[in-house]
Amino acid sequence: MKHSSRPRTGPSCWTGWPTRWRSGWLTWESGMWRKPHELKYLASKHPNLVIILLDVTNLASIEAAVARVEENLKGSGLNLLINNAAILRLTTLESETRENMSVVYTTNVTGPLLVSQAFLPLLKKAAQQSTQKGLSCSRAAIVNMSSEAGSIKNLLIWDFGHFISYRCSKAALNMLTKCQSLCYAEQGILTITFHPGWVKTDMGSSISDQAPLTPDESVRGILNTLPMLSEKDNGAFVDWKGNHLPW
Repeated sequence: MKHSSRPRTGPSCWTGWPTRWRSGWLTWESGMWRKPHELKYLASKHPNLVIILLDVTNLASIEAAVARVEENLKGSGLNLLINNAAILRLTTLESETRENMSVVYTTNVTGPLLVSQAFLPLLKKAAQQSTQKGLSCSRAAIVNMSSEAGSIKNLLIWDFGHFISYRCSKAALNMLTKCQSLCYAEQGILTITFHPGWVKTDMGSSISDQAPLTPDESVRGILNTLPMLSEKDNGAFVDWKGNHLPW
């Protein structure tokens, strides 16, 4: 791949970084990453990995992160933006509050919107610089990390918890992804939303200790799926295995 610069935004639930990618930027949200030593460990193992502070709820922080990424790109475009920032609050219909809804939406929906807007010029540049035709993650793509918990049809793990604000925010993120796919496709940018699985992370385990996937299993599945995505997947909702999910 000619261009292989790929930032991921948000407190990551993933471990490891693909060494076949020539360069990458892992941006993390201030105050939400509880294990900064893990980031330092990743950077020590992968010298091509640059860690950049980013608060997706703060426009100035987003703009500063874009400037840092652009500086490191040295004139190249940005191929892949993964919006991974998310928060979850364990609520029910009876206990849900205006504050919860607002805070969760700000991070889970407005954050990916603003980050995508800010990085759009660099994504466009990558699409224009690429010799590839059609839509793909190696040309230019936005990947929004959603959840099957936001699927109106499936309502994953409802019996384990209702967490209303989180479910509603992920349904809204799916709609945002669809809108982005319709607007950005003509500019050569693929947009897709992912369900990474119910993973044994701090968030996944806060719901129940029965989460079936390890972070490595989820990441490996996603990494195997990303190269397979094309026009037929633009605007779709897929899981870590590449299966299309219902809205």
